[in-house]
Amino acid sequence: MSTAFSEATNNTGMVQQVRSFMRVDANQWPTAKIVNSVNNWLDTLTGYAILADRRFQWDNTEHTKLPEGTCELTEDVSDYSWLTDEQGNDILTLTGVSLLNSTSGYYEPLTPVDRNDKSIDTSTFGQISGTPSQYDKIADNIIRLDYKPSATVASGLKFFFQRVSPRFAATDTTKTTGFSPLLDRGFIIAAAYDGALTLGLKNLQALAIERQLEEQKMIKAFAIRNQDEESRITMNDITFM
Repeated sequence: MSTAFSEATNNTGMVQQVRSFMRVDANQWPTAKIVNSVNNWLDTLTGYAILADRRFQWDNTEHTKLPEGTCELTEDVSDYSWLTDEQGNDILTLTGVSLLNSTSGYYEPLTPVDRNDKSIDTSTFGQISGTPSQYDKIADNIIRLDYKPSATVASGLKFFFQRVSPRFAATDTTKTTGFSPLLDRGFIIAAAYDGALTLGLKNLQALAIERQLEEQKMIKAFAIRNQDEESRITMNDITFM
């Protein structure tokens, strides 16, 4: 079972466990301080989860909407940007873009390309009208279509993305991390370590060791998460001198 952010009845929440590890009370280490540490660790885990494997499209389970959206395809406009999802969460990177086929009614994936490739004519890319089939990711959240659309189409583009995790607030109680419950202890240890470091507590070294162990557990968990895929042995390239 996932650990709730705050549970004062039985002291099983993250807030209560952090103070227990630090051996302090709410006056010595307010909830707002714990929130900052937990959110920092949340960003750390999100980064690991996204970077661990390109084939595994991770998303925090606390999100209530899927990591995809649609927007208008606008006539004569080749550049599009998506900075946040419909709930205001920051989009970190795009993982795909599709174009609505007006005939079939289905979205068809566009091919990602790099305009720096020699096969791409940069003098015309995104400059002339036509039906887009490719896109160049100019930045993490910005794309350029290879052709300017000749007509405006509502919800003509569908985009897929990875985003930040929902952040904690001091008023949260039942909210959880959105990660595997096996990683919840890492949030507690990381927050306790931050507090011990700030206050100069005697158990700082012990918490530093525990924090390192939790980080190692986190890295291992993301390395083996694709249990439904077969492992494949690959060979490194051989360079002849």
